[in-house]
Amino acid sequence: MIRVAILTVSDGVAAGSREDRSGRVIREVVEKEGWEVVNHQVVPDERGEIVKTLMDYSENGKIDLVLTTGGTGLSPRDWTPEATKEGVDREVPGLAEVMRGKTLEKNPMAMLSRGIAGIRNKTLIINLPGSPEGVKECLEVVLSVLPHGIEVLKGEEGGKHPV
Repeated sequence: MIRVAILTVSDGVAAGSREDRSGRVIREVVEKEGWEVVNHQVVPDERGEIVKTLMDYSENGKIDLVLTTGGTGLSPRDWTPEATKEGVDREVPGLAEVMRGKTLEKNPMAMLSRGIAGIRNKTLIINLPGSPEGVKECLEVVLSVLPHGIEVLKGEEGGKHPV
């Protein structure tokens, strides 16, 4: 079973003035896959808090996949990709590239997303957009490859190339 943490990055949700609709969509999608949500946290758009949370999630080996939502746009308060870069050991650019490319076919605003994906220890971290629709569309694009990627990352698959 894949153990998932959801991190919603939003000043409004953290302050209680907005509902965490995107985090709820992530939970629905991953639970439908049979994966376990072991943590769901909300932090404001503060780079240091994002970095600390991502590092905490990836330290104990109990979380396989962190899905962030929010903070990937052009707003002066959007720091999620930079915080993620600061916290990961290696990037996994193909995930972000394919999410942007495929969702761009439906929504031209996808080209403004700055989300990234990377690895810290044996945890895969993926930045998703802040909108519920964007979250759902991006997850639909990458969902099928995540179990294999996580198996390889954890050393359970033997590192065979899937192609």
